[in-house]
Amino acid sequence: MTPRNPRQGSDRIPAPRSRKPTMADVAAELGVSRALVSLVFRDQPGASPETRERVFEAAARLGYKPDMAARLLARGRSKVLGVLFTARNPHHVDLVEAIYPTAEELGYDLVLSAAVPSRDEHKAIEALVGHRSEALLLCGPTISEEDIADLGARLPVVVLGRHLKGSAAVDIVTSYDRPGAREVVDHLVGLGHRDIAHVDGGSRPGAPERRRAYRDAMRAHGLADRIRIIPGNHTEEGGQDAARTMLADDATLPTAVFASNDQCAIGLLDVFTRAGVKIPEQVSIVGYDDSHIAGLSHIDLTTVRQDVPRLARLAVEAADEQLRGAREPGATLKLESKLVVRGTSGPPTQR
Repeated sequence: MTPRNPRQGSDRIPAPRSRKPTMADVAAELGVSRALVSLVFRDQPGASPETRERVFEAAARLGYKPDMAARLLARGRSKVLGVLFTARNPHHVDLVEAIYPTAEELGYDLVLSAAVPSRDEHKAIEALVGHRSEALLLCGPTISEEDIADLGARLPVVVLGRHLKGSAAVDIVTSYDRPGAREVVDHLVGLGHRDIAHVDGGSRPGAPERRRAYRDAMRAHGLADRIRIIPGNHTEEGGQDAARTMLADDATLPTAVFASNDQCAIGLLDVFTRAGVKIPEQVSIVGYDDSHIAGLSHIDLTTVRQDVPRLARLAVEAADEQLRGAREPGATLKLESKLVVRGTSGPPTQR
C-alpha cells in the first residue's frame, strides 16, 4: 500500500516553523501594518481596544513574544526594577513573590539576581545594573554601608530588612526588630520558662537588634543571670551547629531557644528531633520572619511575623517615588511585627 502523503486532504500537517515568529508575522496574520502592531506592544496610543485584543490573540496563536531588550531601548526609560535576594533564604523568596504585584501595578518589570555561595552580592548587583535597572531593591544585603552608599549615588536604592547606621542616600524599609524579639521572650516567660537561650545571627541583617532585645527582655524579667547567647547565623547549618553545641555541653539543655530567624530555628529542630529531644515538651523553639516554611504542618514553628506584603509594597512605592522625583532619597519606613504562636512552643516540663 502506498503511504499516505500527510499533506493531502483534511489531515494536512503544517510544516514545522523554522524560525521564531516576528512582529511582521503578527501583522500579516491580521492584515494590518507592522507599525500598528508595534504601537500595541509598546502600549502607545493609536489602536482601539478591539484591535489591541486582536493583536494579542494573534501573537498568542503564533507564539510571538516581544523582544524585551528592544522594548526597553525603544522606551528610553527601562521601567525595570532590579531585585537582589539570597536564593537560600525563604524570607527573601517571600519578599520577591510579594514585590511582583505592586511592580506590575505601577508599570515596572522586574529583573532578579540571586546571591549564592559561588556568586557574591557584588556580582549579583552589577548584573542588575547591567540589565538597565532603573532602581535597585536589596533584600537583606550584607555588603558594607559604604558600598550601599556608593550604589545610592549611582541610582535609586531601597534596602529591605536591614538597619543602616550611616546617612546613605537610600530608602530603608524594614520591621521593628526589637519589639518582636521582646515579644518572644515575654511569650516564653509567660509560659513559665526561665532558661531561655538565644542563637544569634552574627552580623546578618536584623541580628544585632534581635540580640540586644533578647538581652534587654531577659534583664527586664529579672533573668540577667540566665542570659545565654550561642553564636549562629541565618542558615539551617547555623542552627544545626548551635544545637550540636548545646547537646555536647555538660550543662542542662535550656527549656527554650529563641533563634534569630526561621532557617536557624529549623536547623535546631532538625538536630534536636534526631537526638530524641521532644519539641516543645523538653525544649521550646521560636524563630523570626514567619517565612512560608514556618507554617508547614510538619514544621508548625512559633515565630515572629513580618508583614511581607506591606514591606514589598512600600519598597516598590519608595523606588517609584525616587524615580519620579517625588522626593529625595533617605526615608526610613518601619512596620510592626507580630508573634505567631504554633506548635513548637509550650510550657516547660518539670526537671
